[in-house]
Amino acid sequence: MRSKVERHSEEAEKAVRDIRRATRRQYSAEDKVRIVIAGLRGEDSVAELCRKEGINQNLYYRWSKDFLEAGKKRLAGDQGAARGGSPAQGAFGRDAAGEPPA
Repeated sequence: MRSKVERHSEEAEKAVRDIRRATRRQYSAEDKVRIVIAGLRGEDSVAELCRKEGINQNLYYRWSKDFLEAGKKRLAGDQGAARGGSPAQGAFGRDAAGEPPA
């Protein structure tokens, strides 16, 4: 049997997880491309860019890696290899209309 403190602690942790999940920002493919291209331009440092956009640097580098790999695969003629999707999908797993796969 759990004590009141353990039960309240578990409830509090669950509430914090639910709030974090609900407040997590979802970036569109266009936002990701815009941020990655701004970083590749080099006008600002990556740290400054990430601070302005409110993202972690690890997230920026992951997007950058995905972006460059998708571009490399597209130039090689392997259109369907971007994120394991269909040939109609491009960078970040979106199709030509910018919609996520069904």
